[in-house]
Amino acid sequence: MHEVIASPFLGNYLLVRPASRRGVKAPRQRYTELAEASAGGLVCPDWLAATVRQTWQVDLDGRRVRDVVLVRRETAYGFGRASYELNLGCNYDCEHCYLGLKRFEGLSWPDRERALHMLRDAGVLWLQLTGGEPLIDKLFPDVYRLASELGMMLTISTNGSRLANPAILDLLTSARPYEIVVSVYGATEASYDGLTRRPGSFRKFRQGLAAAHEAGLPLHLNLIVARHNADEVDEMRALAEGYQLPFDEYTNISPTIYGGAETLPAQSSAHLRTRKPFTGCNAGHTFFHVDPHGKASICKVGRDPHVDLLAEGVDGLVRLGGIADGLLARQGGCSGCTLSGTCGTCMPLVTLYRKAAASPSAYCQHTEGR
Repeated sequence: MHEVIASPFLGNYLLVRPASRRGVKAPRQRYTELAEASAGGLVCPDWLAATVRQTWQVDLDGRRVRDVVLVRRETAYGFGRASYELNLGCNYDCEHCYLGLKRFEGLSWPDRERALHMLRDAGVLWLQLTGGEPLIDKLFPDVYRLASELGMMLTISTNGSRLANPAILDLLTSARPYEIVVSVYGATEASYDGLTRRPGSFRKFRQGLAAAHEAGLPLHLNLIVARHNADEVDEMRALAEGYQLPFDEYTNISPTIYGGAETLPAQSSAHLRTRKPFTGCNAGHTFFHVDPHGKASICKVGRDPHVDLLAEGVDGLVRLGGIADGLLARQGGCSGCTLSGTCGTCMPLVTLYRKAAASPSAYCQHTEGR
């Protein structure tokens, strides 16, 4: 297994190491030198050995580049990050879940293998594995291993319920991810199980969190605030602080990806936040999303139009930039708004709120001003 990854990334060249947040920017000539040394079977140059020793305390002296450094090829595509939704199935039934219908559907292994190679060829260095719940997907171990072998820095988004599983722990400790993001749905059994609508889910979450923390895995918590746990925000923060883990708080409940309104009653009205002004994003240009059927879109919200990755191949991804520009432009009832420059909601999300017939106050802070 490689110790270091040398990779192009959005016009730069990086040296990164799996499971580490530290990295080094390298000049193009250093990257080229490593590519040539790997192809020629040469030992690590002195500058590389010194850099790796100083950055990660790893000794590469006398070792061949090809044995310890994965040199990723340059690509004509301008992508650096992506998310891959393994399936929409989940072992929870959270009332706030934006996925709506939770179908256990996904690509066969040969198609997933093809898709992962295309993600690599598109330049994706950081990849988020998500769902549904990715850790219950029967092909998760295969996806995780191959993505790691292809030189991707992996983030897993999970509810944590399977992190205590010995096979999962063995996989994640033998090839460590960049980060594991665990959603937190409450600080007590009553609120947590009430939100997930699965008795025993709080117990499994606590077991998984404890096991992953003990194993030294890189954890980050997302505190989900909804009506079922709105009175436990301080306790959820204390849970994260007790483990000395970084955390974010999410309070605004969105419609489903189909524009369904069934999730919106889960909102804690007291915790509805005014979003920061939306000033654009890199969706479709340097980032994209792949759903369980291999459909590539600009993000998890703006799913249509999309590119059929398996039918069109990696070349189809070049269309995403134009799709993004069209989807993100102010349109419909927002096209004439003189306050749109300070709006906090992107148009794909506005579209979902409108499909859900949600109150404008849920997504437009300028309702009265307009």
